Amino acid sequence: MNILIINPGSTSTKIGYFQDETEIFDETLRHDTKELNPNVAEQYEFRMNIIEGFLKEKGINIEDLDTVVGMGGLLKPITSGTWLVNDSMAKDLKAGTYGEHASNLGGLISKAIADKIGKKAFIVDPVVVDEFEDISRISGNPILERRSIFHALNQKATAREFCNENNLKYENANLIVVHMGGGVSAGAHFKGRVIDANNALDGDGPFTPERSGGLPSGDLVRLSFSGKYSEKEILQMIKGKGGFTAYFNTNNMIEVEEKAEKDPKAKLVLDAFCYQVAKEIGLLSTVLEGQVDGIILTGGIAYSKYVVSEITKRVRFIAPVKAYPGENELKALALGALRVLKGEEKEKIYE
Repeated sequence: MNILIINPGSTSTKIGYFQDETEIFDETLRHDTKELNPNVAEQYEFRMNIIEGFLKEKGINIEDLDTVVGMGGLLKPITSGTWLVNDSMAKDLKAGTYGEHASNLGGLISKAIADKIGKKAFIVDPVVVDEFEDISRISGNPILERRSIFHALNQKATAREFCNENNLKYENANLIVVHMGGGVSAGAHFKGRVIDANNALDGDGPFTPERSGGLPSGDLVRLSFSGKYSEKEILQMIKGKGGFTAYFNTNNMIEVEEKAEKDPKAKLVLDAFCYQVAKEIGLLSTVLEGQVDGIILTGGIAYSKYVVSEITKRVRFIAPVKAYPGENELKALALGALRVLKGEEKEKIYE
């Protein structure tokens, strides 16, 4: 099976080509921000032309493709799985009905290429995957409901990898998976469903390289109405300029660790990050009633031996801990489509 992967980011487009599970190439096409229209939907033609030119340079004939898979965008809440990019989904992605994000172009471009050759296009486990139980949605105020927005693609793919290595079936396992990158999301995986997770998009849960995490509510409200900051500045404190960026003016974890080796205050903040992630894992262990088959740490920060070690020593009493550094999103997208093409799963239909 020849599978083309399209993963648009804010200033780049990642392209992957797989033959079954084997990666043939993985390239990142970087874009000058001056060339990108601020309106994401208006970037469609620009990115499509670049992708088509790149494929021509690589000698890839789209007629040889069995499917095209895009990074999932902002859609209405949907269940986990591999979803056909149909007209209904394309309409929501193009209009930005549920929000604008570069990943919306993943499904649109994939469908356009697949339509040319009479094949199907898919997305796999987008960030809006929602498998919450009703009790998980209660926030404490009926005006504000907890939402499921987390790193579904990487969490699900890594959970499956862990299960394959440990002779477990994902649909029967109880796992806690933590993705640690620019954002941090921790999910309680109960027999194949993520029944609770922190809202990583808005920066809830542990603080991160760029996000402030769960701030003291009363103090945040008073700060918001102090007249010292605009709404935009407050939102940037929460997401974009929070976390390690607020403390040290960098979101680079290598730089943070270097500072921590020399500065006791920096070490305290780094240790607090590990502490908060561990605390989030402990919280989710109660969701699974203590029946946890494994704790998985993934994402770019999982490359840090110090961070993994500090978190592990606090949570290893709950279950075995395994780190899977990085996030292989392109392969996760390919595997999701492959499961459908091989008949191991049924494609899901967006309505």
